[in-house]
Amino acid sequence: MEYGLQAWMLASASLVLMMTTPALALFYGGMSRSKSVLNMMMMSFSALGIVGIVYVLWGWSMSYGSEDVGKLFANPFELFGLRDVSGATYLGVGFQLTFAVITAALISGAVADRLKFSAWLLFLPLWVTLSYFPLAHMVWGGGFLSGVQNGLADLVFSGDGGAEVAPIDYAGGTVVHINAGVAGLVLAILLGKRLGFGKEPMKPHNLTLTMIGAGLLWFGWFGFNVGSWVPGDLTGDDAGAYWLEESSLVWLNTTVATCAAIIGWLVIEKIRDGKATSLGAASGVVAGLVAITPACGALSPVGAIILGLVAGALCALAVGLKYKFGYDDSLDVVGVHLVGGLVGTVGIGFLATSGGLFYGDGIKQLVVQVLVALFAMLWSGVATLIVGLAVKALIGLRIDEESEVDGIDFLEHGESAYDLASSSGSRRSPLVGGTPAASPATSSEGANA
Repeated sequence: MEYGLQAWMLASASLVLMMTTPALALFYGGMSRSKSVLNMMMMSFSALGIVGIVYVLWGWSMSYGSEDVGKLFANPFELFGLRDVSGATYLGVGFQLTFAVITAALISGAVADRLKFSAWLLFLPLWVTLSYFPLAHMVWGGGFLSGVQNGLADLVFSGDGGAEVAPIDYAGGTVVHINAGVAGLVLAILLGKRLGFGKEPMKPHNLTLTMIGAGLLWFGWFGFNVGSWVPGDLTGDDAGAYWLEESSLVWLNTTVATCAAIIGWLVIEKIRDGKATSLGAASGVVAGLVAITPACGALSPVGAIILGLVAGALCALAVGLKYKFGYDDSLDVVGVHLVGGLVGTVGIGFLATSGGLFYGDGIKQLVVQVLVALFAMLWSGVATLIVGLAVKALIGLRIDEESEVDGIDFLEHGESAYDLASSSGSRRSPLVGGTPAASPATSSEGANA
């Protein structure tokens, strides 16, 4: 059984790797304008290239090393370059590496059309070092937000049973989705709005790519969630049966929450806009997956359906907030990942079969979940602001206006996604000129990933 579980971990890591490329690249690429689709896909590919290397050098050490620094992160030099790491531990390194990669890649959806590619490449290693690795350590590596003792629970409920209440984040509601959602918001504000935002349509150029990407994300998410739980004792007599029981529940919860989120999103669209769209269905898929991620092992299947419905509806409403508050979150990272991550993280406090308020277990779990979410938002916001300002001061964040009008694909990569006609004598192909995107009246340019 030990080798079987290890083989499943290898498969899960590969599934999560697929979630970044090609799944997220297709999902975001389809929602982008035709003149920026290659740049958007390149942001996912470059996140894989850079974060994967950084994770091996010091990311694993900062996240899971034993030399704790203030319960906020671990010593980055203890296991630098995976020193003294061997054997089956490489399984854990590989699996967690893919989580770091996709978290960073998710941020790119907030900054479509206007972020310098060089700025993105510099942003990536700095951001994962200051935001992702510390939060991974705090939540999963024994830090401030982990477990029950000498952490958040004891701080809140000192002397009142705090040791009975542990924060729950099964596979990344805080570390991945709230973290990326807040980072996307901060970076979008630092960059400013796209030219014509709120005044001209900027709709997705290829919803077929988006639908394919959403389907691949859903498939890969089973590695994300089901792969996140393996018995501590792989050799025990009951390890296999226990793993199968728990993992089956996680698989089912992940599926039905996503199904419900599709319905929740489409109902809101139909009521608000008069039509249920393919973009809404794809966005509902991601909203449900995001929300169930932290909760997939803590809920019953019925609880997962309720959580999915709420997440789909709230995220569908949240994607319109950017027009109300005036921030340009291009592909709705905030509306889906931040809001969906909050729904899932806080929803545990209501719906968990052990500790949930709706199951008669009081408010302690709910209070802990709310505080964990708030702390993750604060940490990610401050870390992203520091990194964003540093990159802006060093090399600048935004491309010039003429290049933004012509298209970032040509400026940054010298290519166009649809070079179907001769472009000699012109800076751009006729098909690259620029289909604008969805009007503020619709659900969004494209709700996240």
